[in-house]
Amino acid sequence: MTSQLVCRPEQDLPVAVLRVNGVLDLVTSDALRRAVARSLSAQPEALLIDVSALDIDEPQGLSALRDVVCANATWPAVPIVLCGAGADTAAAITASPDCASVGTAPDCARALREASGRRHPARLRVRLRPVPDACRQVRHLVNQACQTWHHRELAATAALVATELVANVVRHAHTTMEFTVVLRDGSMWLSVRDGSRRLPRPADPGPADAGGRGLRLVRELTASWGVLPVSDGKVVWSQIAAA
Repeated sequence: MTSQLVCRPEQDLPVAVLRVNGVLDLVTSDALRRAVARSLSAQPEALLIDVSALDIDEPQGLSALRDVVCANATWPAVPIVLCGAGADTAAAITASPDCASVGTAPDCARALREASGRRHPARLRVRLRPVPDACRQVRHLVNQACQTWHHRELAATAALVATELVANVVRHAHTTMEFTVVLRDGSMWLSVRDGSRRLPRPADPGPADAGGRGLRLVRELTASWGVLPVSDGKVVWSQIAAA
């Protein structure tokens, strides 16, 4: 019998809730991966994944759940909480070193109340058109954020990284973008979501190569960076550690 998995987003913002039911195995794990990526791409304050109605095919299903959830545990400033997981599933997740930042909760109703009442990180978000002036706008936004959040020491680096992320969309994606800057747990997270599924290439260009230098700067100036592909585009993010 063919396995089926249904991933239903209950809400996206400010806290995302994703309810999953059916059978999770190696065949259906890709559906979970896409659903989690979609929920994260909205950059909510937290992502609650309700697995109370999920039938996990062990050991493949448990391994797939761990791979999907824990691979995204470092997503910029979005804590992930598994709700309604069985004792064995919760133990396997919490025991994995890669899942150290993934939380568990008995049910999503309680987790939603706790997440909604928690003080959220400082966050600014703006939509930009793919025009050269977008780079100036994002530099102004980042400088303003660093001053408001009392992290002037990050302003120069953050403004440069933000400029390169936005410029990459202007040069290659040519779509409207959403830029987000978040201050959480001693780090500043910068991300740009665009409507192009073309993934950036973290190559090392030669002296005569006019492309690729932006991503090289992002890689050199940040503590970490990555790309989250989604069905209608991608999100490129970076982390700058505060002093």
